[in-house]
Amino acid sequence: MQRRRFLKTAAAIATGPLLSQGTMGNEVAAPLIIDTHQHLWDLTKLTLPWLGGAPEVLRHTYHLNEYREAARGLNVKCVYMEVNVDPTQEVAEAEHVIALSKLGDPTCGAVIGCRPESDGFAAYVDRFRDVPEVKGMRRVMHEADAPQGFCLQPAMVKSVRLLGERGLSYDLCMRPTELGDAAKLTELCPDTRFIVDHCGNADATAFSKSSTVAEPKPSHTADEWKAGIDRLAKRPNTICKISGIIARLPKGGDAGDLAPIVNHCLDAFGPDRVVFGSDWPVCLLGGSLGTWVAMLTEIIAGRPEAERRKLWSENARQFYRLKI
Repeated sequence: MQRRRFLKTAAAIATGPLLSQGTMGNEVAAPLIIDTHQHLWDLTKLTLPWLGGAPEVLRHTYHLNEYREAARGLNVKCVYMEVNVDPTQEVAEAEHVIALSKLGDPTCGAVIGCRPESDGFAAYVDRFRDVPEVKGMRRVMHEADAPQGFCLQPAMVKSVRLLGERGLSYDLCMRPTELGDAAKLTELCPDTRFIVDHCGNADATAFSKSSTVAEPKPSHTADEWKAGIDRLAKRPNTICKISGIIARLPKGGDAGDLAPIVNHCLDAFGPDRVVFGSDWPVCLLGGSLGTWVAMLTEIIAGRPEAERRKLWSENARQFYRLKI
């Protein structure tokens, strides 16, 4: 898509209702989008240690009303994603989003934070095992306290296996240079369902022709990332979340810069094992929620309609057992 036409599409998605004409000329609601990676945080109640060094745009409270405004014009339901709070606040965060999910408007499920390496992990899991709003758990593994090989420690493997026994999924959020470790973990835990967050945290500058010498050098090459994704895609207990990558869009970049990442993930995992995620408000580092939806719409425009529906909502509905 030419840049002018893309910007018009993005503006339409971000600022106005997406309506189409029915067979009799009547307006019908926009197709359902299930956002599997919605963040919310109230900085008066929660401490997010990682925000200390984050860009200013993220150092604000983001409530559900702000998300609704960001998604205005879209027909969205969403799954809340934990926000890496101080470990002492994980239970409070979980209980808050469980209550939010019970309302179902638009949040209808949650992936809560956890510390699989801790001695009390089994008790923590059992605390939430019979809560239908809890769909899975995540421990962010691209921080200083989780060095390479962290996810393969015996305690981690045991805990992640336990999640599978309890019918809960585990999100893989780690450095793109450690996707091999992630693949090994999925092999060691064959009965656990895994979600690869943010296309394996690929750095768009490794693929982009728009990046400049001012852009930080990517931590990986395109081929290194592809090899990791391909290995993960071979695992039948793993799906991929098409999310997050707009946050690392090179300055002045567009959908074409993200297309190689999206298309490789879609092709590697196939149409039945991919889901959409906004990563809002972290996506604001590269563009609005509406802009990300417009970019992804452009990238997948040539794919069959049935595959597009699976990506936007149908796969997530099935994977997360959502009653919507």
